Amino acid sequence: MTSSEINWAEVGVSHPHESARLHVCGQASYTDDIPELHGTLHAALGLSPYAHARLLELNLEAVRAAPGVVAVFTATDFPGDNQCGPILKDDPILAKDVVEYLGQPVFVVVANSHEQARRAARLAQFNVEVLPVVLDPRAAHAAGSYVLPPMALQRGDAEQALMQAKHRIQGQWQVGGQEQFYLEGQIAYAIPKEAQGMHVYCSTQHPSEMQHVVAHALHIPSHSVQVECRRMGGGFGGKESQSALWAGAAALSAWLLQRPVKLRADRDDDMLVTGKRHEFHYDYEAGFDDNGRLTGISVSMISRAGFSADLSGPVATRAVCHLDNAYYLSDVDIRAMCAKTNTQSNTAFRGFGGPQGAILIEYIMDDIARYLGKDALEVRRQNFYDRPDSGERNITHYGQTVADNVIHELVAELELSSEYQQRRRLIAAFNASSPILKKGLALTPHKFGIAFNVTHLNQAGALVHVYLDGSVLVNHGGTEMGQGVNTKVAQVVAHELGIPLAQVRVSATDTTKIANTSATAASTGADLNGKAAQHAASQIRERLAAFAAGLSGLSAEHAQFAAGQVTIDHWRMAFSDLVQKAYLARVQLWSDGFYATPGLHWDGKAMKGSPFQYFAYGAAVSEVLVDTLTGEWKLLRADALYDAGHSLNPALDIGQVEGAFIQGMGWLTSEELVWNAQGKLTTHAPSTYKIPAISDCPEDFRIKLFNQANPADSIHRSKAVGEPPLLLAFSVFFALRDAIASLNPDAKISIPLTAPATPEAILRAAQAINPQKSS
Repeated sequence: MTSSEINWAEVGVSHPHESARLHVCGQASYTDDIPELHGTLHAALGLSPYAHARLLELNLEAVRAAPGVVAVFTATDFPGDNQCGPILKDDPILAKDVVEYLGQPVFVVVANSHEQARRAARLAQFNVEVLPVVLDPRAAHAAGSYVLPPMALQRGDAEQALMQAKHRIQGQWQVGGQEQFYLEGQIAYAIPKEAQGMHVYCSTQHPSEMQHVVAHALHIPSHSVQVECRRMGGGFGGKESQSALWAGAAALSAWLLQRPVKLRADRDDDMLVTGKRHEFHYDYEAGFDDNGRLTGISVSMISRAGFSADLSGPVATRAVCHLDNAYYLSDVDIRAMCAKTNTQSNTAFRGFGGPQGAILIEYIMDDIARYLGKDALEVRRQNFYDRPDSGERNITHYGQTVADNVIHELVAELELSSEYQQRRRLIAAFNASSPILKKGLALTPHKFGIAFNVTHLNQAGALVHVYLDGSVLVNHGGTEMGQGVNTKVAQVVAHELGIPLAQVRVSATDTTKIANTSATAASTGADLNGKAAQHAASQIRERLAAFAAGLSGLSAEHAQFAAGQVTIDHWRMAFSDLVQKAYLARVQLWSDGFYATPGLHWDGKAMKGSPFQYFAYGAAVSEVLVDTLTGEWKLLRADALYDAGHSLNPALDIGQVEGAFIQGMGWLTSEELVWNAQGKLTTHAPSTYKIPAISDCPEDFRIKLFNQANPADSIHRSKAVGEPPLLLAFSVFFALRDAIASLNPDAKISIPLTAPATPEAILRAAQAINPQKSS
């Protein structure tokens, strides 16, 4: 009998984050807090002042002569491979012959201090041949300029379905990108070790990939490179692949100088160099019946990939797979293009293309509702996937059966608890009597697939060590970025061994302990690493159960581990006492664990298969107030219901839902990326790039977990809570659209509100729908 079968638990309990006290007291150690070794030097990157140019000459004499400078290195100094592209080798650590965006690193300068290195990096003289610059994704698409071949997914006959549809709408739309804006910037601290070894402390979501990049750059085997990360001050996808450039540059400098080197990015440099969430442009056409049920859809998606592939392919794939969101699509034709532009190479961001795919279908649902004069919730409900036990509308457009659909029950519960229908009537009355200030209300659902689309990445390892005093140390391949994966994994191990959580500690993620790890991404951190740690702990428990059976003369099958005790029938011993006796009897008190997600398969060329282990569902209702003369607005109330399965830690999960909602709201309303005609990102600092502040949070913010066991065999039947709740913020955008629509409530036209819905965008939309009332 396992500890999960008795009335005692460390999972499903709202334990504090394992570093909460350290965070509050300022004692949590990040990469920049590691005590610097004697002789540590500091590096800075020299950035290209051109968006696209051929390097004819790079004069670095002034850089070398600057105060405190020890050395300057360029692309020619790499002993090995000057590459950090995660899939294609099209992304140099340091540009060599051609620069492809303004801000691209060209050299690294190493000095005695951080300030000296930064000042010196600005003294380089560039002699270049300026090349044509492409900044607009649609222009790149028109020219057929892509970082990867276009993708296509078809089901049925979309063209015929559209021709035969009772009603049709078509249009263009776009949604902007988003800066990850992690509180801790990109940083790497590289320390040479004996026998040509290299130890790199790095703020990264993917230590194993950093290990590979450094090993290849230095032309040494992977076993000579140790990458360690105790925690990050936020990642959000921006430290999945793009921490590689910083790790590679720091390691190169440390290798050539044989001295420790720290490379810490200034915020402006960080934002100029690193990629963002992909901006998407859409062309769409949809056919539907009198009830608003879709009968056919054709979509073209153009993403701003930037100058190299990075993770644009998988991002586009997930966007295609999430176009359906919570809706059945019968006949579809979807095209996705990754446009090459002379801008930063865009990368992973919380949701990884899923939000960009799902928001388009919500935009279409909103347009259909306005066209038919219906409540958008009514149209959305018409298109939901069928319940698992009824109907045939439960196969996704890429071929996976939706076997765990709870969207009907979840939306019905939220509709009732949020008083959606009553509030809609009140808002209609308010708008009828208020010519300037307008309220809007929207309820939007989501369905989000959990697993990496690339099947082999769905694996994890863990080590569990039990010490003689009964304390336990866990190491796993996930990385802690504030989301609480270490807390959840510790809870799983404590639960499995039947001991209090205080007896379990999770150590730093380290490539010398767990090899060949996947990134902590795709919302799989707790799923994969929790299962791996559970596997390791269960082996120790089984050994201890067998040993206890030998001591008691009873059956090991009846052993129970709970509350720090091991019991078999009426026999009992403290866990720590049993551990000591087991050690004396030479019982192994440590174990490794491994987990590979079952049942996944994906054909990337055909874009068919079952890439996800399960789906996480949710819905949110947002109410906004808009000043139609200024474009200013306020979120008055937000209600969210999120499907966390049997939550491992409700407090952490609610916190994740809150944070994801506000981050998603920022993406869709205030966070605007702007490049000037020369290709410079002008919104490269907090002064010009506006993330949501505490004042932007609604005073009335109601978050609840939809508590129903995950049908899939996930860790303790929980569901992931990293990325999916970001889609709950769709409700804010469509509430704004609803408020603007009230300026002309009888018009059956699309509300031309782009995202982000900044005050300027709101004014443009208001002016377009009703010039008299908005001027």
